[in-house]
Amino acid sequence: MDHVAIMKKSWGLIPKILTGEKIVESRWYKNKTVPWGDINSGDIVYFRNSGEGVSAKAEVSEVEEFSELNTKKIRELLTKNGKLIGIGNIEKYYEQIKDKRYGLSIHLKNPERLEPFEINKKGFGAMAAWMCVKDINSVRCNNSVPRNDY
Repeated sequence: MDHVAIMKKSWGLIPKILTGEKIVESRWYKNKTVPWGDINSGDIVYFRNSGEGVSAKAEVSEVEEFSELNTKKIRELLTKNGKLIGIGNIEKYYEQIKDKRYGLSIHLKNPERLEPFEINKKGFGAMAAWMCVKDINSVRCNNSVPRNDY
């Protein structure tokens, strides 16, 4: 299965994935939502900054799911994996996720820079931050010029 992860550009995480500084993509939720239960070792994650084209991909080597989280468990996970997630200011990040109940640690390998291409998010919701698709080509637009109309 393929996945598209939409990243916050201001955090500068895609370059960290490409250099190997960030080897874990984390997602935190109040409720179980994609890709919870839909991502496995061997899947491919395509990365794009919000408002830009897909510019990188990596293979999933391992997935860890965490449920029934509380502030103590979240702090433990951030202490253990913060550097692998590519977080600069762990305390600031903790403040953003401290009320989440579920978390995913998606371990990445073989990152690769791509010639940017656009995707069609129709049917996934304008605010979707993660998309699970059988094949990336099913959402890939014919043009490879990034649009900024999202």
